[in-house]
Amino acid sequence: MAPPGERASRSDGAESRERILYAALRLFAEHGFAKTSTREIAKAAGVNIAAISYYFGDKAGLYSATFNEPMGGSAGDLVQLFGAPGLDTAEALRLYMVAYVEPLKHGEIVRQCMRLHMREMVEPTSQWTEEVERDIRGPHEALVRILVRHLGITKADDDVHRLALAINGLALQLFVMQDLVEVLRPALLRSADSIDRWADRLHLYAMAMLDAETARRAPPPSRKKAP
Repeated sequence: MAPPGERASRSDGAESRERILYAALRLFAEHGFAKTSTREIAKAAGVNIAAISYYFGDKAGLYSATFNEPMGGSAGDLVQLFGAPGLDTAEALRLYMVAYVEPLKHGEIVRQCMRLHMREMVEPTSQWTEEVERDIRGPHEALVRILVRHLGITKADDDVHRLALAINGLALQLFVMQDLVEVLRPALLRSADSIDRWADRLHLYAMAMLDAETARRAPPPSRKKAP
């Protein structure tokens, strides 16, 4: 067991790192990478500027951390969850939606994360390419594989990718439109239970979209020639 002084030091270190992370998230979301200085971040976090180098290496390392740490989990965890072998399509999509909307329970942190992502799209840095490869491509390709299997085809065509993007968009729109939802119908995001209900409904909507695509691909009924 570590001595009390050492445990306190570790606790203080974790707290300092967390303060830096969330101060940086807020400032990067508001001003972007280029217009946010490490000095501003250190001041907002109440730490010495050297702490940023100690915990994150440099400004770019801190910027990267604000993309993948605040909401927890990872794209790999998500793929492993809903892409597990043996899951039927309905259960895979249910797990996908549950995991996707879970971060909404973090409230203001999620808003700042979405603002950061939107700013990165408008003012891209090298982080955007990393985000696509680390957090977007993997889940999309896993979802495409599930749809291909369900539709009974051998290879994904453009319509399978359209469907995968549309299913993903069902959940993504909650993050993008969070402020608007809270103006139009605040009860929809008010509690953990309401967010769980979103996951349930999004699962139903996704299955309906998949059923529609299955029906669209079905061969037309044969017509019998009149005698």
